[in-house]
Amino acid sequence: MTQRNAFVIVANRLPVDEEITADGRRWRASPGGLVTALGPVARAHRGAWVGWGGTVGSAPEPFDHDGIRLHPVELSASDIECFYEGESNSTIWPLYHDAVEPPAFDRRWRDAYRTVNGRFADAASSVAAHGATVWVHDYQLQLVPAMLRARRPDLRIGFFLHIPFPPIELFMQMPLRAEILRGLLGADLVGFQQKLAAQNFVRLARHLLGLRYSGTTIDVDGRGVKAGAFPISIDPKEMEQLAATEEIRTRARQIRVELGNPKTLILGVDRLDYTKGIELRLGAFRELLEDGTLTVPETTLVQVATPSRERVEHYELLRTRVEREVGRINGEFSRVGIPAVHYLHQSYSRAELAALYCAADVMMVTPLRDGMNLVAKEYVAARIDHGGALVLSEFAGAAAELRHAFLCNPHDPDAVKEALVRAITVGRTDGRRRMQTMQRYLRAHDVDRWARSFIETLEARETNG
Repeated sequence: MTQRNAFVIVANRLPVDEEITADGRRWRASPGGLVTALGPVARAHRGAWVGWGGTVGSAPEPFDHDGIRLHPVELSASDIECFYEGESNSTIWPLYHDAVEPPAFDRRWRDAYRTVNGRFADAASSVAAHGATVWVHDYQLQLVPAMLRARRPDLRIGFFLHIPFPPIELFMQMPLRAEILRGLLGADLVGFQQKLAAQNFVRLARHLLGLRYSGTTIDVDGRGVKAGAFPISIDPKEMEQLAATEEIRTRARQIRVELGNPKTLILGVDRLDYTKGIELRLGAFRELLEDGTLTVPETTLVQVATPSRERVEHYELLRTRVEREVGRINGEFSRVGIPAVHYLHQSYSRAELAALYCAADVMMVTPLRDGMNLVAKEYVAARIDHGGALVLSEFAGAAAELRHAFLCNPHDPDAVKEALVRAITVGRTDGRRRMQTMQRYLRAHDVDRWARSFIETLEARETNG
């Protein structure tokens, strides 16, 4: 008999990765912001987590890991191709990111999206106790709230979207537009990273379905569905403690030596994704080298580009373009043994990233569109010396909170160049003041506050809605 839980998280992935060892299957905690954010919440509630285990084919039986009951959902190779790589990441992802790359539309993908969302809804329904709270996450599972409500009207259902939510004009391109909107409206509370996204959602409900609303609460068949902004965050104390260790401080100094002790070390850390603005960032850096504002070896750029969705065509083409631009810059401006750009297309441990944050004089976070961007927050938290400077895109959700960064329009190369030069040349007093102000904000708005705020608002819907 399936164990029932009063608190259930539903996400595309489980919070663990499978490792095959000589002794058999082993599970280890996954890296990443969602696991860091939700793991403590699930443990505190003695909750369950429904998600894909990361391997193709039949799913393992439910099991316990680190105080959480995990319920794997099965995905076939066809599901991964059509539901994940297709509808989720070739249709919804680009459309929700302002169509930076054109979205692709395919009937087979839409059918798979419905089927897999139904599978997740079935799993959540079988796991949740009567009257349980179920928290569904992100763009891959937007149909789950309504499907789950149809199966289990006794549940309290929340949904949180980690990526941007587009304006009406873009959303209306979606062939699944009404189905996705109704899917989200199955929740009692729909959370977004920013207020504007919540406003987009409420206006869309009126425009597409003719639903009435008051403030940010939509009337759905006599049931109030509340939309709200809940900007996600990090655990700054954890990053501060990591950055304070002698191991990380020594490694940070070593990194600078390995790079030739440049006067200015500029850092970018991104998934290799077309929304992250890596190409435009490299172009701005090249122009500053061309006009002599920056020189090598006094200045060097380290760009970490974590591999991502490499079977999706857009990503293959992006990698080719980025590597071509890196080659161009290095061919024109490097010195023997001293490249202008150190391009690292690989994944790094949390410790190595912390050391890079501590080593870098300037962090460049310049996405064309981003729901939040936790790298920006991690860099600020890691700078326990109050040094460093953050160049941040206006179109990252983090810009609404980290207002003392050097903000820029990433679509404007001159604006990026100006922000970078200002960050490089900022005075010590002004730079420390900016960093300390952002650090105080992060400590007061950490990931625990984010999760607690959402859950408290959702639980209040039980009596109010």
